[in-house]
Amino acid sequence: MAEKKLTSYPKEKINILFLENISDVAISRFSEAGYVNVKKLTGAVSNDELIKAIKDVHILGIRSKTQITREVLDAAKKLQAIGCFCIGVNQVDLNAATENGVVVFNAPYSNTRSVAELVIGASILLVRKIIDKNKAAHEGGWLKDASGSHELRGKTIGIIGYGNIGSQVSVLAEALGMKVLFYDAETKLPLGNAHDSKTLKELLKNSDIVTLHVPEIKSTENLINKNNLAHFRKGAILINYARGTVVDIPALRKAILSGQIGGAAIDVFPVEPEKNGDRFESELQGLPNVLLTPHIGGSTQEAQSNIGVDVSNKLFNYLEKGISTGSHTLPALALPPQEGTHRILHIHKNVPGVLSQVNTLLGQNNINIVGQYLKTNDDIGYVVLDVEKVLSKNAMELLKGIKETIKVRMLY
Repeated sequence: MAEKKLTSYPKEKINILFLENISDVAISRFSEAGYVNVKKLTGAVSNDELIKAIKDVHILGIRSKTQITREVLDAAKKLQAIGCFCIGVNQVDLNAATENGVVVFNAPYSNTRSVAELVIGASILLVRKIIDKNKAAHEGGWLKDASGSHELRGKTIGIIGYGNIGSQVSVLAEALGMKVLFYDAETKLPLGNAHDSKTLKELLKNSDIVTLHVPEIKSTENLINKNNLAHFRKGAILINYARGTVVDIPALRKAILSGQIGGAAIDVFPVEPEKNGDRFESELQGLPNVLLTPHIGGSTQEAQSNIGVDVSNKLFNYLEKGISTGSHTLPALALPPQEGTHRILHIHKNVPGVLSQVNTLLGQNNINIVGQYLKTNDDIGYVVLDVEKVLSKNAMELLKGIKETIKVRMLY
């Protein structure tokens, strides 16, 4: 629970907009903390709709569908922070957010277990060919046959991307008696008896099941393409619970129809419907031993609750204490409170001389700095100033006048 501290801007005047049916846990935490102007919408909204809606919003909460463009951020004059209640932040124009002094938080670890469990579950369904047997049973058929049906025990799972989710899959798979290979662009310490494959080709050639857990970046676009599909063991299983752009879907379709790939579980797609009820189409529909799910890898009640708590806490810490730990835009600062002071947050372009200007201006106006904290990245400088309460309003105006200033806020 966030501390109910007073801020210079009354909590009842802080406008919060949550989109995409964010967990009620987050809504409750904000309400309990004294933030009463919380509006929740069940779906994503268009770019034009968001530009109109965001004008007076201070805190925005989204999931993975809403696209936060430069146009949206430029229109959000009062916006202090964006909470991405999901793993990624690729739906936000981070450069534009940085330039506008908007903090962006997410929850990179909160649904790790949910995704990892589903990967194991999908693996069992696919190696047993349950997908086709289930379909036949619903249609009145009876496919009681052990042909092509296998146990996971003793099989090799190849994990591409050995981060938070990939390593958790590794632990669960080994507990089921599987051999574990992994490949990552960075050197990672193996867990248990997992083995680090030196090349992607080596992993593909030696895996019965290949599961993807990589980010959506240029180097991972169509990572699983026609050429790499040819390196899979014949009849191997492919699982993608990462990003839709990582797999070349037309190439995968051909590999499944030819028998090169024995089955697939795909949860993410290059193009996805904007909301429930919209029509979904994929070239993988109707293929044998293929499990298609609507981007629900991390969609469990437990994961959504954890995400709600995690992102809410980060937003509280920034709103009420100026703590930016976990931000993708501002440099990370975590700092203790100073008794008997006003705290001022100053976000500025990272160019030489700004801190000197801050100190000179305040010194010339007899404003005593009790505490000062500075952190920079390539583009942005973030200064937290604790000043004596006398003349603090004057300090705000002086800081706003510095040419490189992006945003100034009196915290308390």
